Amino acid sequence: MRRKHEHSQHFLRSPRLVAELVGHSTIRKNDIVYDLGAGSGVIASVLANRCKEVVAVEIEPEALKKLRDNLGHVQNVSIVESDILSIVPPSDPYKIFANIPFSISAAVVKKFTQADSSPKAMYLIVQKQFARKLVPGDDHFTSALAAQIGPWWSVRVRKPLRKTDFTPPPAVDTVLLELKRRETPLMHGGPASYADFVARAFADQVYYRTLPLEGAGILPELRPSQLSLEQWMKLYDIIIL
Repeated sequence: MRRKHEHSQHFLRSPRLVAELVGHSTIRKNDIVYDLGAGSGVIASVLANRCKEVVAVEIEPEALKKLRDNLGHVQNVSIVESDILSIVPPSDPYKIFANIPFSISAAVVKKFTQADSSPKAMYLIVQKQFARKLVPGDDHFTSALAAQIGPWWSVRVRKPLRKTDFTPPPAVDTVLLELKRRETPLMHGGPASYADFVARAFADQVYYRTLPLEGAGILPELRPSQLSLEQWMKLYDIIIL
């Protein structure tokens, strides 16, 4: 398929590659899986052979027509015409495996990790730079979103991809990113309150400097993006006591 610039689409070339990527996931035969931005159905067609039900979401007219032509007859594939960010998550347990538009990666992660009915796991093809900011580590800067979701979600890169795996090839490096809901959260209480705290600390340097950094064992010269997840949680624990 030709790329639709307004949808920032880069389609995977090979069902064989998709099958390999799905093999790196926890998707099993009884799962319901959402393919967000399904395009012509390359991912959904592979998922249909691996899981109980596939919900293929697409809104771009040309892609939607090809998706219906290719998979409209497949019994365990439901095609939904919708914008990704307008989807209402189901109440039944589900997972996500998708090659989403890079431009909405943060919005997709935020929407589904903070949903009342969040997925058990998400597998997203995203820019490597975006993934690095979500994966805990001390060799790179961490994003506010990573600090916000970290207590409830484990995040790691499952597999790097090549530019030639896509049509057209993207200008950036990409990876398969895994986000799994933790069976036991690292902290209890309201995720929304904690997320607001992290967002304010990242956005407002004056507020950040009023926080009890030394009490949490944090060097005062460190910026918000240099704090570990453990430091964020300790800070939050101190201010809510």
